[in-house]
Order: sequence, then C-alpha cells, then structure tokens
Amino acid sequence: MINISLPDGSVRQVAAGTTALQVAQSISEGLARNVLAAKVNGEIWDASRPIHTDAHLLLLTWNDVDGKKTMWHSSAHLMAEALEALYPGVKFGIGPALDNGFYYDVDLGDHKLSSDDLPKIEKKMLELASLKKEYVRQEISKIEALGFFHNKGDEYKIDLLQNLNDGEITLYSQGNFTDLCRGPHIPNTGFVKAVKLLNIAGAYWKGDEKNKQLTRIYGITFPKQKELDEYLVMLEEAKKRDHRKLGRELELFTFSDKVGMGLPLWLPAGAALRERLQQFLQKAQLKAGYLPVITPHIGNKQLYITSGHYEKYGKDSFQPIRTPQEGEEFFLKPMNCPHHCEIYKSKPRSYKDLPVRFAEFGTVYRYEQSGELHGLTRVRGFTQDDAHLFCRPDQVKEEFCKVIDLVLYVFRSLDFTDYTAQISLRDKEDRSKYIGTDENWEKAEQSIIEAATEKGLRTVVEYGEAAFYGPKLDFMVKDAIGRKWQLGTIQVDYNLPERFELEYTGADNQKHRPVMIHRAPFGSMERFVAVLIEHCAGKFPLWLTPQQVAVLPISDKFNDYAKEVLETLQQLDVRGFVDDSNEKIGKKIRDAEIGKVPYMLIVGEKEAADKAVSVRRQGDGDKGAMPIAAFAQMVQNEVNEKLNAL
Repeated sequence: MINISLPDGSVRQVAAGTTALQVAQSISEGLARNVLAAKVNGEIWDASRPIHTDAHLLLLTWNDVDGKKTMWHSSAHLMAEALEALYPGVKFGIGPALDNGFYYDVDLGDHKLSSDDLPKIEKKMLELASLKKEYVRQEISKIEALGFFHNKGDEYKIDLLQNLNDGEITLYSQGNFTDLCRGPHIPNTGFVKAVKLLNIAGAYWKGDEKNKQLTRIYGITFPKQKELDEYLVMLEEAKKRDHRKLGRELELFTFSDKVGMGLPLWLPAGAALRERLQQFLQKAQLKAGYLPVITPHIGNKQLYITSGHYEKYGKDSFQPIRTPQEGEEFFLKPMNCPHHCEIYKSKPRSYKDLPVRFAEFGTVYRYEQSGELHGLTRVRGFTQDDAHLFCRPDQVKEEFCKVIDLVLYVFRSLDFTDYTAQISLRDKEDRSKYIGTDENWEKAEQSIIEAATEKGLRTVVEYGEAAFYGPKLDFMVKDAIGRKWQLGTIQVDYNLPERFELEYTGADNQKHRPVMIHRAPFGSMERFVAVLIEHCAGKFPLWLTPQQVAVLPISDKFNDYAKEVLETLQQLDVRGFVDDSNEKIGKKIRDAEIGKVPYMLIVGEKEAADKAVSVRRQGDGDKGAMPIAAFAQMVQNEVNEKLNAL
C-alpha cells in the first residue's frame, strides 16, 4: 500500500500501481470524467500512469493551466495523426503546447499547405477525436526508437534521439499515430470537441536558418464549441487592441532596424505617458519611504559573477564590452540588484537604519532571440520600476505586506481588478537551478506564503517558477477581454546578501546579514504600457492620458483664439493641443476620436465672443458650451475623483 496526499490535506491509502484516474474515481465519477492529467510530486503525469510510491497528488482538469496545456499538447498529436492520414509521408519536428493552443512543425515534402487546407485538417481531427482513442505511453530503448523512426523515414525524430539516453525515451500512440514524446497526455482523444487551426508560418528546423524550413501550423482546441466561439470573438477584439497597432496610430512608440531589433524608441506622446506613470509611482514610493538611486547602464563582469547572474544568464546577455585595459570586461546591465547591493555596502549600516529601500527606474539589457521579440512585451532593452529593500529577518513579512499594498494600489489606479497571486517556489526535485541553502529558501518561502495569506490574496502555487536566488510572488492579471498577464513581482532573497557579504550591526553589537526584497509593481515600463494599451484599447484614464484635450477651431480665422484657449488650460494644469490644420471640423473631430483624445473643444465665432468652448466627450458626443475655467475645473474634478478614490 502507498499513501496519496491530496491538496485538502487528506491522505488515501491505495495499492501500489494505482493511477491518478483511479484515485479520482474513488472520490467521484463526475470528477474522474473531467481529469485530463495529474501532478505527482510536482511533476505532470498521464492520469493513467501507475503510481508506485507515496506521493502528493493534484488532479488536473480544464480549469487548471497545466490541464489545458496537456490537452493542447495532445491536440498537437491529434493534428499530426490527421496530417499523416491526409498527407502520407509527412515528417514531424516538434509539437509543443503554448500558453494558448499548440503548434507542430512538419515537413510535407512537395506539398505546399495553404489556409484553404486548414478546414479539411480540422474536420479530420474532429473525426479522429470522436473515436475516443487512448493515448498510450511506451518506454522504449534508444536502439528500438532509432529503428522505428528509421523505418518511417523521419530524420527529424532521429535527430532528436541523438541527444537522448536509454531510460529516458518514451513513445506515445493514439489511433494510427505514434510519436517520440515525453508526454504527458490526456486519457483519450474524446476530450477534444472543438478545433480551430489559426495560421501557418515557416520555421527552420531547430531555429537554424542553415536547416530546412518546415511548415509550422498553429491551432487551439476546446472541450466545448461554445468556448471556442468565445475565444474567436476574443481574438478579433485582441486584434483591435493590439498594442503594436495602437502604438503606431496613437504615435506612442516605434522601432528602427538601424537602432536595433527589440530596442523601442518612445515618441513624444509615449514618453509623456511613460513619464506620468513614473511620476505616479515615484510619488507613492517617496510616501512609503523609498530612497531614489541611479546606477550606470554597464557593470564590470566581476559584479555579475559575484551575483550569480553571469553563470545563470551570461548566454542571454549582450557580448561583453572590452576596454583598452587588458582583461577588463563590462556588460550591459542585465539586472539592477547587484548595483543596489554595492550602494548598500557603501557605508556601515546599523539595525536601527533598517529597512533601507532603494528605488530606481533602471534600464537593463538582455539579448532575447529575434524570433521571441514582440512589440513592447518582449524587448532587448527595457526599464524596470525596480526597488530593493534591505531589512532585518524580523522585518521581512511586514515589508513584504507593504509591498503587496503598493502593487495593489497600482492595479487599482489603472482598473486592473481581476488578478491572482502566484506563489512561485523552487522545483521540488531539481535544485541545481538555484543558489543558497535549503534553510534560507524555506524561510523565504514561508515568509511569502504567510504574507499572501495575511493579505487575503487569491493564490496559486507553482513549483519550479522561483528566481534562481529566491522565491517570489507574481501577480497574474486578467485584462478587459480575459487574457492573463504577469504584472508585478515581489521576491525574497537571502542569497545575494550572502554573496555580496552585506552586513549590519545588530543590537548585540555583532555583524548580521540583512534579507533582501526585490520588487517591481509594473514589472517593466515597456511591458506594462503594452498591457495597459490593450487593456483599455488605447483609451487611457484621464489622469494618465498624454493629451486630455484637443482644441478644434472650425476655421483658420479662430486659430488664435484656439491657441489662447490652450494657453489658459495649460495654466490650469490641463494638457492638450490645437489642431490648426486646414481640414474641415468634421475631419478634425474624427481624427481626435480615432486618437482617443478624451475631450474635444470646438471653438468658433460664438465661443470666441463668449470666451467659452463647446465640449465634446470622446465616444459620448456633445456636452454643451461652458467657460474655459469651468471646463478646466470639470477636468480637474474628474481626475481628482479618480485619484482620491485610490
């Protein structure tokens, strides 16, 4: 008999060799019908795989991220089976699950796949899914696997097998299809009830342009047609909200090949937006006792060797900067924390001085692969709203709770109301990715769990998602159309203070090690702005938007009065511009509407005579005429009402 520990704390005794699906059936037949996979001691398994030792068991359904990913990976195999039936001789590269759906890289020989072929493949997938064929796992020797794929003539699988050893090779079969795969998979194909193949792209084998270009087919599946329909509606809405599209239209940012891929250029309107976000957080930080600091954009290689970043991220950094001094190397700064450790070290610290909170909007650089760059959400140069708190061990939980308060304040200010806090811990099995002692990790993890509980946060625990130097609390935010984004992170770190030999003098007059808390409520300015653009579809809150007002003269005769109106508004702290183009007033209004300007002020002969403006609200039509000062007061009241409510 073995002991199976369940998330509710209960323990079930079952016979060795019992599967997760059988455990689910012993709880409820209804539950068992919905189980897609299982987490066994933190590792995702087939629900039908026998468990032979005591284990912690989490049953995964469609409501779990890992449940969805298991189904989408299984759907990639289902698509491969359909392709093999429709295009005999097709060869397969890799077919992983994505955050939303899956893809498979395939070699179709002389056949050129087009979007017109996708409905036929979808139909075949649904036909195969309806057969409810089981996904069967088979452990196999390397020689057997090489022989199998040699007979199939699939050189891509043979290539993948070269880096695998006996004892770690498995095949999965469903219906007439067999693939080299670690798994896991859903119990059978019958869970797939709705299919949509989304698009086709080219992808070089192993990402190397010297290799053959394969056809990459993207798709997504759902257990209900209704969910697919809703997803497709969301996709259409997402296209309208795409921050890259709106960034161009609203003239917020641009990219230049001459400057370099993944290095955004902020245009005046975007710089104004970013500056206001920065000022907003700086004001909150000063109130919370943070001390602003500034550090260089580069650092000596030894700095990052000491911190451990060179060992962990050296390959993802830009090439070192070599100086005329022999052997001297610098790196573009990939992280701010090592620099802040050196600031802390710049003078002796007493227990009475702690906590010390250093904050910096620091720009960092990481050499992301070109294929992974995406607008502002994945770039090579970005600015973190970074801060590092150095505190005594007895202050950790209190400081962590205060940082949670600051993160939630930021979310409230920008109407992010639906979020989950992800407690990101070490991998239960593989500790090679992390630095530091088990004792310090356990203390850090416990502090985060207690703080999240004390604040009443809705949490999920993810093993293996910790930073290499410490566990963290990541805030997963749902935007206006239901997509999840990781925004805001807080990390507890006992290890960098150790590596940098940071100290303070305690009440006992002895030297002690401080604990470090890393935090970034925005995460990075670039990613946060991208998410914000898509969340509000470019229609920013009035307090934040770069231009609150467009003053629109009905003809050039009233340009001078329009400029007089703008000058008055600027003196009353209202931001705006004058559209003195030769366009007709209808075109000016349309341009301001498209530009998401909250207020349009139409001025003509009557307004000039009355020293007034005719007010129009973006998306809401005419609001009547009023004196300039009265309008400015209305804007200020609207802004203050929002900010005071926070």
